[in-house]
Amino acid sequence: MTLKEQRKPIRKAVFPVAGLGTRFLPATKAIPKEMLPIIDRPLIQYAVDEAREAGIEQLIFVTGRGKTAIVEHFDTAYELEHTMRDRGKVLDILAPTRIQPGNLVTVRQQVPMGLGHAIWCARAVVGDEPFAIFLPDEMMIGTPGCMKQMVDAYEDVGGNLISVLEVPAAEVSSYGVIAPGARVSDTLTEVKGLVEKPKREDAPSNLIISGRYILQPEVMRTLECQESGAGGEVQLTDAMARMIGRQPFHAVTFAGRRYDCGSKAGFVEATLALALEREDMAEDVRAIMRRLLAQSGG
Repeated sequence: MTLKEQRKPIRKAVFPVAGLGTRFLPATKAIPKEMLPIIDRPLIQYAVDEAREAGIEQLIFVTGRGKTAIVEHFDTAYELEHTMRDRGKVLDILAPTRIQPGNLVTVRQQVPMGLGHAIWCARAVVGDEPFAIFLPDEMMIGTPGCMKQMVDAYEDVGGNLISVLEVPAAEVSSYGVIAPGARVSDTLTEVKGLVEKPKREDAPSNLIISGRYILQPEVMRTLECQESGAGGEVQLTDAMARMIGRQPFHAVTFAGRRYDCGSKAGFVEATLALALEREDMAEDVRAIMRRLLAQSGG
């Protein structure tokens, strides 16, 4: 049996969704930020759809207090479906919200101690399998999706992978940046190190980490023994950095677009961009944008 045949498939994905969403207050006082809609689908739905396209079967939501609406979104709404049927409405619109029984698991992060701690909270469900991580705030739009591109790369090289994007050098100080090694292909690069928010002149590259990961289960043991880092939180970047050199570690340059929906401007940008791609509303949205720009003198 070849090494490729022995490689465990990526069947599980962790979604850290316990954050308070304070940048979107007061909208997120009673509604999880992951449920804020980009047109007619909540952010979390885009991430789940991307996971399913990549062949992921089990969804693990790391939640906190007040986040039950996320799980409700993927449950069967009997009253809604009954009413829609009685009114002769097609239920196809609800198909993406249906999860196979047993394929959605939630665990609680009782204390907000950072992304690394949130991932560690899912250790019992992940077990000894490699797994994916999705940060739903970062909307990745492409064909195929970002995680599908990463799973395809994983099947070739195994180990750990992170999604990266090229940005102008002037922007690197706002992100985590990789120190690149050998170039395996046009889209696959060996990772030699990770640097969090470097100064422009100190940045080892212009490839920024962009919210999608495939990690080996050993990262859980690294997180378990890891002390708090920046901001007094357990940082996932620190744990990944410790694994470089011990296991294969590569970066996949995503062939697609990223929208930072954790920021208000990025949220608006994503809404407009996706609206302009929809046949049912693109023409109306263009007309609205032209009118608003004319009114504002833009």
